[in-house]
Amino acid sequence: MSCCAMKQELARKMIAAMDKKALEVGVPMAMAVCDPDGSLVAFERQVNVLPVSIGLSRKKAFTAIALKMPTSNLANLTQPGQELWGLHNDPELVVFGGGIPLVKDGAVVGAVGVSGGSVAEDISVAEAGVACWMREN
Repeated sequence: MSCCAMKQELARKMIAAMDKKALEVGVPMAMAVCDPDGSLVAFERQVNVLPVSIGLSRKKAFTAIALKMPTSNLANLTQPGQELWGLHNDPELVVFGGGIPLVKDGAVVGAVGVSGGSVAEDISVAEAGVACWMREN
């Protein structure tokens, strides 16, 4: 895979890995894989996922790409008095866990975003997608 492309075949494998983990967790999830521009490459929503989670999963992936960091890092950085205070007001960004960038050779080449459970559950499912991606790279 080139540093600038997220192949659909790999994105589908990542979705499958996240879907499997979400089933283990036992909470319906929405799972997104985005390219380096934040565009969806693959998406899956499980039956009975909260409707809000559908949009949040993509926004988490986009946020991880835009800020080049896991969205879980933003919870503390966006508190009053912290360096990214105010960022939480951007309706396109999500400042809690579930989005993880995919970094290869120092470049963000995509991201995963998961929503539907607690922050810890979302992160664990997103990590399953990242682990799949790492095995392929």
